[in-house]
Amino acid sequence: MSRIERALGPKRPARPVTVCVAGGATLHFYTGERYSNDIDAKIMARMMLDPAELQVAYRGEDGHARLLYFDTQHNDSFALLHQDAYGDALPISVAGVDPRRLEVRLLTPLDLAVSKLSRFSEQEQDDIRALARAGLIDAVGLRRRAEAALPDYAGNLERIRTSIGAACRLVEAAGKKR
Repeated sequence: MSRIERALGPKRPARPVTVCVAGGATLHFYTGERYSNDIDAKIMARMMLDPAELQVAYRGEDGHARLLYFDTQHNDSFALLHQDAYGDALPISVAGVDPRRLEVRLLTPLDLAVSKLSRFSEQEQDDIRALARAGLIDAVGLRRRAEAALPDYAGNLERIRTSIGAACRLVEAAGKKR
């Protein structure tokens, strides 16, 4: 995130540029589960970024070399996402980042789960289960938020409604195992 902040240049913007993080990095922040090599995020400003500058090499806890990179291909256009998801995202403090210049936010656990419904692969289902096991989402809230997002969805409504029902069953089952 500090590299994105540097790309803003030396001037302090009138308002901080907001970056909203989703995906595996957000899931890991909330649950400690699933390591992610990339950062899926939406930058709420137009700016030129050099993808080569948006990666960090480091040594993991296991001693192996790792690479964390900003996913420049991340696109939320076809995801189910509530219209208030970015406004409701939760601000976090990131070491080395001046929040007066760059405000880093995470999708709420509920909006993160809703964003997983479009693809709804095994990985997304596991992520939704992890949020439920951590007590961060419940089936009623997930259904309510997902259905409220449907009017803005650009995909197949029958398929996404099936995913919503299946996800709610996953959440109920995961909640019983807590």
